[in-house]
Amino acid sequence: MDEESGDRVYYVISDLHIGGDEQLEEVEFLDELLDFLARLADIDEDAELVINGDAFGLWEFTKVDGLGKFEVLVDTYPELFEQLRTTGENVDITLLPGNHDHELAAYDEYVERFAEYNVDLVQGQSLTRVVGDQVVHFEHGHQHDPNNAIEAWGDPNATPLGYYYNTLVTSRAGQLSDRGRYNWLKDVQAVTPTERMPVWLLSKYFYREMNPVLRYALVPFLLLFNISAVLAVVAALDILGVWSVPVAVATTFLAQFGPAGTAVWFLLAANVAITGILLLVAIPLYFLRRDVRQTINRFGIFETGLTVDAEAPYEAAAKEIFAEEPQTAIYCYGHTHRPTMQTVDGGLMVNTGTWLKRLHRRDGIIGILPPVFYPSYQLSAVRIAQAPDGVAVEYEPIQKPSPSPEELTLTERLLTLGRKPDTDLPDRAVVAGAETVEAVEAE
Repeated sequence: MDEESGDRVYYVISDLHIGGDEQLEEVEFLDELLDFLARLADIDEDAELVINGDAFGLWEFTKVDGLGKFEVLVDTYPELFEQLRTTGENVDITLLPGNHDHELAAYDEYVERFAEYNVDLVQGQSLTRVVGDQVVHFEHGHQHDPNNAIEAWGDPNATPLGYYYNTLVTSRAGQLSDRGRYNWLKDVQAVTPTERMPVWLLSKYFYREMNPVLRYALVPFLLLFNISAVLAVVAALDILGVWSVPVAVATTFLAQFGPAGTAVWFLLAANVAITGILLLVAIPLYFLRRDVRQTINRFGIFETGLTVDAEAPYEAAAKEIFAEEPQTAIYCYGHTHRPTMQTVDGGLMVNTGTWLKRLHRRDGIIGILPPVFYPSYQLSAVRIAQAPDGVAVEYEPIQKPSPSPEELTLTERLLTLGRKPDTDLPDRAVVAGAETVEAVEAE
């Protein structure tokens, strides 16, 4: 166990993912991060900042190797490293590697280089701290993700499946992002779980990259697809002589409106014809899609326990730690980018979230328009400290305006009216003892 004062206050952040090829260099929250570090540089309390994994996107550097990546980071973000140096003179800063910056555990030279900026790099997979008479367990959490688990921790040649995804897909996206109509491809890191990638690409193509004339020509058809599918079935029944009443009634009704009714009739007829063809093609495509999905599931490439239930592996890990170390009352992790807090076997499981942009999927409520991925920020630091009634855990929000107005098209904004994501952070909680967790309202 790492010995620290039980009266010390801990601030925890994770998943900053700073750095990467070309467009991935942009850190949209850099000003907020510098302000947060500057605030810690002035606080009057015995405190420690724990950066709980994936502070840097070293996997996303494909043109530089080894310690050369550190030099690129320092040259690209000089203000950040100088602020770390200043903040580290007032509070201890501890950096724990995650999967994206696993290389920090592979080269001892990194320890010396970070020490120059008053950052203590711990090259293990986890660490503990004492608060009051209880213990907090910190780990990034990637070891419970089958796609990113690193068995040979500290081996510079360790390459789980996630490594190849990020070096081949994420870094490539950073190199190509500025070629789009809007520089959106760099947000690839915000797409979680990764199985949503094909749908996200389809969404951004439709709303951002597709020729506007073609898009607006398709919109009426896509909006009327559900109606057209029903009409296609009705039309088939009429052709077969099974039931002709609906077609006759619709024809008579639209005829009352003269040319306007005729125009609507031709629009519906075109939609019905196209929909009918698609329905016929959809039958063999359905069986092909099902067979492909079953094959993918057998290989376990995308459909994993993490993507199906993101919290289950961490709940199991927390239970195991609480059982093995009865004094441990808090299991603090990151990796999944979802700021959450829940009770597990009398202890508290805390996810520190991410400082990256978050993309919230909003499926269309009419027609078959592609889903909209609504962007937001949910920046926060988790504060863990001794309280009169136990150990208090609370999220301190870092204010940053939502990027939706400039990053969503008018169509996307209309489709998400009244459907904005809830970005509220979990309420404050107090671990009163080894078997009690009491939730209280956020202050």
